[in-house]
Amino acid sequence: MTEEELKLKLTPGQYEIMRQKGTEAAFTGKYHDSLEQGMFVCAACGNQLFASDTKFDSGTGWPSFTDPVNLKNIELREDNDHGMHRTEVICKNCGSHLGHVFDDGPVDKGGKRYCINSACLMLQKP
Repeated sequence: MTEEELKLKLTPGQYEIMRQKGTEAAFTGKYHDSLEQGMFVCAACGNQLFASDTKFDSGTGWPSFTDPVNLKNIELREDNDHGMHRTEVICKNCGSHLGHVFDDGPVDKGGKRYCINSACLMLQKP
């Protein structure tokens, strides 16, 4: 999709987060405390990102996952914006910013916490 097509498809808030690397305020996103089952896909292109059974309550205010559904569906990039050293999570299909991954997730699940903005996700129910 072109940027113009994405501007038409996404809400202004989604566009700011996904295309301009913004973030939603903690505890405000639609999925931060959701327990619904299904597959979380990219709101821009529908790429499968995270299965609901990998979602956990990190207490951070954003949806957190232990693993992507397929590592080939995301890209990880070094992010040194705002004086912080983080790893950005990007949809490999459309290049949209999704959030960041940290090494403070559940140890028994590999130790990763994929911290993803709700605005970047759509839940496809089974």
